[in-house]
Amino acid sequence: MSSKLTKSKFKLAIECPTKLYYVDNDIYANQMTDDAFLKALAEGGMQVEALARCYYPEGKYVTARTNDESVANTRKMLIEDSVTLFEAAIQHQNYFIRADILIKNQNHLKLIEVKAKSIGKDTTIETKKKDINAKWKPYIADVAYQKWVLQKAYPNHRISAYLMLVDKDSLCPTDGLNTKFILKKDKAGKVIVETSELLTAADLSTRLLKELNIDNYIEKIWNERDDEGVTFKERFQTFSQLYFEGKKYKPIPKKECGTCQFKTDLKDEQRGLKSGFKECWQEALHYTDMDFIDPTVLDLWFFLKKDQYLKDGLIKLKDFSEEDLAIKKDGDLGLSRTERQWKQVEKIKNNDNEIWIDTQNLRDEIASWTYPLHFIDFETAMLPIPFKKGEHPYQGIAFQFSHHTLDENGQVTHAGDYLNTEPGIDPTLDFIRALKIELENDNGTIFRYSDHENTYLNFILSQLEVMPEPPTDQKALIIFIKTITKSPRKHKHPWEGNRCMVDLLELVKKFYFDPLTNGSNSIKKVFPSILQRSKLEV
Repeated sequence: MSSKLTKSKFKLAIECPTKLYYVDNDIYANQMTDDAFLKALAEGGMQVEALARCYYPEGKYVTARTNDESVANTRKMLIEDSVTLFEAAIQHQNYFIRADILIKNQNHLKLIEVKAKSIGKDTTIETKKKDINAKWKPYIADVAYQKWVLQKAYPNHRISAYLMLVDKDSLCPTDGLNTKFILKKDKAGKVIVETSELLTAADLSTRLLKELNIDNYIEKIWNERDDEGVTFKERFQTFSQLYFEGKKYKPIPKKECGTCQFKTDLKDEQRGLKSGFKECWQEALHYTDMDFIDPTVLDLWFFLKKDQYLKDGLIKLKDFSEEDLAIKKDGDLGLSRTERQWKQVEKIKNNDNEIWIDTQNLRDEIASWTYPLHFIDFETAMLPIPFKKGEHPYQGIAFQFSHHTLDENGQVTHAGDYLNTEPGIDPTLDFIRALKIELENDNGTIFRYSDHENTYLNFILSQLEVMPEPPTDQKALIIFIKTITKSPRKHKHPWEGNRCMVDLLELVKKFYFDPLTNGSNSIKKVFPSILQRSKLEV
């Protein structure tokens, strides 16, 4: 096979090496989004890469029309004794990478991979057992592959590998820094970052990005062994050779199968596309088409032993017993986590599609509410490059809210909203002032769905408490926030406001279950199922 094993394909193989068989084959469906602009906008990764390049003004881009030309141009540029390259193209056999930043100094090559992931003084890359933390493994493995290819291509050079990460403990040196790295699409539709000509030395005077040498972590991850005693490097050599030969790595069902992108939807099937997920399970578990109708352990809500049960062969939920879930109460009203899991299994075993409601406890909860009821929803952002001087990277920003009320007569009203539309302006103070005005006119119960609103109000509270030049209404805003929120876990001085927002998600988890949600408690599943069950009156 002439296909190259790129960095992105290597990362795919880290998730599941069998995916390499499907990724280049057009007969298989692929649900992975291809909207690179939205992805880049959401992650901020391209802006971080652009900022990283600004710290190396001597750097040169490696450009070409094809990958082969890029490899050739990189080799020519690396003839110099000292040079810094952006997007250097390196190839060994059919292994191919493009390095974010590559710095040559004599026979030393410094490889830098830029990531939008944050790091701080409280970050732990290793566990107490000195293993690599699971959250960091994909990042370390990514650079491990790049270093391996680079070493093979340049065997006479000493190589050091680094991650360049967002330093969440740093402080932005100037106002408006974020606005100087704008995501756009060029004429060909490719996503690019346009760096403003107004970028100054002051903007770069404090580095928001931090280099971390990971050579020792790389060695550790290459030598890490799986349950069968096979090292990561041995698995890498196996799946890469199978990929080059156009062969499939033996499929092994695991929890990640639940989010496999090589599944088909109705449109895919109408187009004649195949499901890689189904093919894997047919090979590994001898499933027939009828088997896929039955819900499996992959569908079981908040179940932490999916891999173990898949390995043991306990897969279909209809085959579960109460003992398999170790059901126990948690001391609170309504369903505990394990009781809710069993409710999901029980409905499937009994072929029961009816909703379950803890009527009495739900009525008691409703009786404690004060009208009018207030429903709020925030739109927020956590940006790696801040807008304002003195802000930390990934400091939460709330820029929009909607506010609806429900009175005792069932009348729903759009009571108000807030939206900041001015580029480069930190909306924090205006946002919380507007929310205070919306909610301070009565003592009605306030609702949220999940922790999002509580989390961001705590972000704003933290900012208010340390502002070097606090506003005149600082104390009033702090009191307001504490009145409607509860403190984060393990806070030194915990609180719960006398008008603390009611989390509707918690009520759903404890008092309501609908088989139509397939175990999910997401509002995107729960709300449509409630509407579907409701008898609408005209």
